[in-house]
Amino acid sequence: MAPSSTTTLTPPILSSTTVTEDEGSATTISSIHPDIIQTHILTRLDGPTLASAACTSSQLYTLCTQDILWTNICHSTWPSTNTPRLLHLISTFPNGSRSFFSDSFPLLTNSDPTPTADSPLNPDTSPPELISAVDLYYKGKLVFCKVIETETVSGWFRCSPFRLDLLDPKDVISTPIRLPDCEDACLELEKDLALSWIMIEPIGRRAVNLSSHKAVSVQRHWLSGEIQVRFVTIMTGERGSSSEFVQCGIVLTCGGSEGGELQLREVSLHIENMDGKHLNGKDSLAILGRVLEGKKRGKRRREEEEEDGRKKYQDYLERTKERKARKLRTEGTLDTLCMAFGVLVFSSFWMFVLCR
Repeated sequence: MAPSSTTTLTPPILSSTTVTEDEGSATTISSIHPDIIQTHILTRLDGPTLASAACTSSQLYTLCTQDILWTNICHSTWPSTNTPRLLHLISTFPNGSRSFFSDSFPLLTNSDPTPTADSPLNPDTSPPELISAVDLYYKGKLVFCKVIETETVSGWFRCSPFRLDLLDPKDVISTPIRLPDCEDACLELEKDLALSWIMIEPIGRRAVNLSSHKAVSVQRHWLSGEIQVRFVTIMTGERGSSSEFVQCGIVLTCGGSEGGELQLREVSLHIENMDGKHLNGKDSLAILGRVLEGKKRGKRRREEEEEDGRKKYQDYLERTKERKARKLRTEGTLDTLCMAFGVLVFSSFWMFVLCR
């Protein structure tokens, strides 16, 4: 992944870019044949760099906005997009692959983190279908990618806990990664794994990346011994409720082969509120609908986005801890009042009996 993110491109005011060759001589980029620029220079750039180059001159803007460049960048960044269904769907976005990249590359840490009371969640506007494009990398090399389609209109989906499973129950994906056998190895795995989970709404032609890119934790399950890798993005819900902030969690459950290699056994996505309860399909779709419609803020480096995401996750954990402590105090107070009321009733009854 490239180190910085990009939004929409605006044609620059400059008409050309000056390139200094040596002291006393200069040329403009317009003197270089466009085919050379497009074939030998622009094809070597990643998405954020290509977007920055497009802002330097009107000529480069024209060359940098060619859809074939952005299509190739999308395929190299997310190999899962190179499927017939997604190729056709991405081509229908307002600016094709360029719009898709602009929607999908930035992390959700760029979105507005404050829930607003004047924009309540509306489950009736939720999308009827969702497409997930998932890519898993280890040390920059692709390990696994897959596309799944999920219908969201059935009553069963909307009433059941929201959960998307990437693998069938009996599927096992072998990887070249060594199974971590100690705490330090788990920390290394946390640094080396990178995940992209792009959620696409085909009717509205919108997309968003729900992954935190880097894992927030790698832990060994105390009972089964399996390794659980967790990616978390914090999203906003409805103010004043237990869903004021929710976490979109992606969990990779991994086991080991006889040779000691790590195997993917389960890849799932769910949405959980501050009480630790999994939201149902209806409520989850309302939150995802707002996220898909939301606008992302500014341009930031990928490292800054990841750091901001980790801070939001830690803030979320603190909020849930405070909420749990507050509930325990409230329940303790209610228990005390109930006991006092019971003692008062019991004492009043016996005083009435004895005084007759």
